[in-house]
Formats: sequence, structure tokens, C-alpha cells
Amino acid sequence: MPELPEVDALAEFLRRKIVGDFVERIDIAELSLLKTVDPSLDSLAGLEITGTARVGKSLIIEFAGLDLVCRFARAGWLVWHDRVPTAPLKMGKGPLGMRIRLASGAGIDLTEAGTKKNASVALVSDRAEVAALAASGPDALKVDDDQFAVALSTSHGRIKNVLEDQEIIAGIGNAYSDEILHTAKISPFAPADSVDAGRLLAAIHTVLGAAREALIGLPPSKVKAAKKRGFSVHGRTGQPCPVCGSTIAEVSFAEKSLQYCPTCQTGGKKLSDRRMDRLLK
Repeated sequence: MPELPEVDALAEFLRRKIVGDFVERIDIAELSLLKTVDPSLDSLAGLEITGTARVGKSLIIEFAGLDLVCRFARAGWLVWHDRVPTAPLKMGKGPLGMRIRLASGAGIDLTEAGTKKNASVALVSDRAEVAALAASGPDALKVDDDQFAVALSTSHGRIKNVLEDQEIIAGIGNAYSDEILHTAKISPFAPADSVDAGRLLAAIHTVLGAAREALIGLPPSKVKAAKKRGFSVHGRTGQPCPVCGSTIAEVSFAEKSLQYCPTCQTGGKKLSDRRMDRLLK
């Protein structure tokens, strides 16, 4: 799922491209995508785009008095067209979920690969009408030391899960939580209330700040590849750790996995991977 650095890159790209342009029409190709009915998407026709923003991992396209809140799912993304395709959309076919046609002739597609359709779009007059935004915790790049220390001290789960909980701190997902914990030299299974909050917050700012700097300015078509090039451990199982040279290890779950360096993060110990343990029995 796109996380804070990628969504910031998308928001900045669109800000330069679409602010001041007008919506010609919006077409829905996946009915499950749209989560609101009033106001209707048709009400955006002819309206000027006034800005773009990010809240947590959500992208927002702003109009006078209205916000189009786009929440990407795990396989969701945005495609930019300098000239929007003219062919009519086919409902429920392929990854395309929504197409925004602009008066300039450009266009934006929201897509979601795979058969699971979990992305969402909501048109609201108040962002708090979107439950996920209303419950969102402080932004990962704006949370202060005291807020973060309190959040960790009152959380009793594994730190990996706490970092990904959008109601505790917003903007971090599976990939960047791996990178942050590696930078902070903290086990992903460490209890959150036992972690040095100052060291972890410094790692959050370092990792997300560097990722933002690397991605902003890129077109959407190049953001994903650039994100992967910046990883030290995430998605690099079996490769050498760039810090110590040890082999990067993995723990697999039902629908995702985490990567870490045993030497840097867990004192040389491998974390239990129940799925692999069962396969090896």
C-alpha cells in the first residue's frame, strides 16, 4: 500500500499538474470504490481544482467546499495521462477503478490490481466524514516527542504493529516500518512500551524524510521503482544487510511479510516464522 512518502510525491506531482484545471467528468469503473452518494461525483463537473493534500496514507484532491478523498488499498495506485484515453470505461474490467477527465485534456486513473477491491473514494464537505481520517493519529512527520512517547508507553503490542496502526501514528505501513526499525536497530517484535521513543522517532524522521526527498518530483510511473531502490531491508530477504553484511531474514504472515537484520536488530537471533516452521517439519 502506498505510504506517506509516495502519497506526498503523488500530491506534489498533481499539485503542479492539476491545480487551476477543471473537472470535465468523473467515471467509475468499479462500483465498490465509491463510498459516498451525496454529494454525487457529478457535482464536480465544471469545478476548479484548488489544491491537493495528504492525510496519513490518503490522497485528497481539493475543491472549493469539497474534498475528494482517495484511499489506496494494498495494490492501489494512480496513473497520470497527459491526454486522457477517449475509449469508454468497461465496468468491473481490469484494475481501473475511477477516471477523472480534466478540461485541459489530461486525466487521472485510480487503479487497484488483483481481485480484492479495497480501495475507496469519498466526496465530502468535511474530511471528518471519512471515518479513517476522523480517527487518524498524528502525522508521522509532525508528531512531537511528547505525543510519541505517550503513544508508545500506552501501547502494549509489538512495535511493528503499533507503527502501522493509523490511529496511533499516521502514514507508516509495512515497508517503511521495516526500514524505520532497521535504522533504529529495534526488533519488530519488541513490545512498544519497552522501546526508546526518542531513538525510534529520530529514525522515523530520518527514513521518511529521506524517502520523501527521493520521491518528490518524480512522475507516478517512476515512484514505485524509486521507492524500492531506497530500501535497506524490506523486500530484500537473503541479501546482505548494507550496514553489517549479515543475511536479511523474513517472517511471513497470511498476506504479507516483514524483513529485518538479525545482527542489527535482534542480537543475532532469528525471529520465529510459524509458516516456515510448519513447512520445515
